[in-house]
Amino acid sequence: MPPSALVIGGTGPTGPGVVRGLLERGFDVEVLHGGQHEADLPPEVRHIHTDPHWPDTLKAGLGNREFDVVVAQYGRLAVTAEVLAHRTERLIAIGGAHGSLAHPADPRWGVLGRPALPPEDAEHLEREQGRLALKMAAAEQALFEAHAAGAFDATLLAYPVVYGPRQVAPHEWCIVRRLLDGRRRIIIADGGIRLESRLYTVHAVHAVLRAVDKRASGRKYVVTDDAVFTMRRRIEFVAARLGMDVELIDLPYALATPCHPYWRHGPDHRLRGNTRIRADLGYRDTIPAAEALGTTVDWLVEHPPEPGGPEETRLGDRFDYAHEDTLIARWKVLRDVEAHRFRPVHAYRHPRRRGDSWSAG
Repeated sequence: MPPSALVIGGTGPTGPGVVRGLLERGFDVEVLHGGQHEADLPPEVRHIHTDPHWPDTLKAGLGNREFDVVVAQYGRLAVTAEVLAHRTERLIAIGGAHGSLAHPADPRWGVLGRPALPPEDAEHLEREQGRLALKMAAAEQALFEAHAAGAFDATLLAYPVVYGPRQVAPHEWCIVRRLLDGRRRIIIADGGIRLESRLYTVHAVHAVLRAVDKRASGRKYVVTDDAVFTMRRRIEFVAARLGMDVELIDLPYALATPCHPYWRHGPDHRLRGNTRIRADLGYRDTIPAAEALGTTVDWLVEHPPEPGGPEETRLGDRFDYAHEDTLIARWKVLRDVEAHRFRPVHAYRHPRRRGDSWSAG
């Protein structure tokens, strides 16, 4: 009798890849999801339609089923850990790479605050009441408390923002739509130098299947693409992919409101490393970065979200071009005001003659 596997959320952007990987490994696979979205899955895969966010609906949907492996990609982690206790040998859960971290001023980070690249081996989870991150931190703790109590062997894969085809909030659409609409000037913030760790859908699937193969137990792994690029470089790449020239209009973040849906969480870098999963599970990027982002752009061109539809609503992007033109015009006036220019100088002495002291040159 083949081993059994349940994939919670098996119809989203990464679900079909995980399902097919489990089938290739000889698992008998069921998927559990709310039924709002279907995917092209092999006919032997059985579907359970229920809401995984609540203990009563998740229990009702599962009935008395038990599984060898559960991959929980959807729902609430604390609910999943509660309901699946002693009903599966292994629980591979998906969480967030940033959401559960303590706020930047938490004293545990030290006097400099939270690093731009928080360490995997010394990360601090939120513990302050009233913060959304506290719920995510509590869910992680509940998962590993259940693991320690012998309810299942738990592995947590922590994702940053995921990109690729079939996203419910496709962030590259903020750029692609503007270019397709004929916009050749796009507002960016702070030079577009912000860095953000991201994860291509194919790489997310690869990470899950590595966790299945390697039987990682009792560990949290941050999963990110190996390469990180600035926002500016990604926007320039999208324009080049579409064969279009674009002028990037650089404003301070506070004024650059049209780009905020693409920047998402503010002007600061959002970085995480993937050293642990590379060392323990042998994770590696399987798709070159340009191919991953290029495929994402091509998908959006071929499957454009409906203007004003659910994807754009989730992005929060108004695509208010009249407002953008007004901002650009006003900024150009301010930018042209004469200001004192900084002139860099070399800090070390470079004498032209013996005995010369340091000078600005």
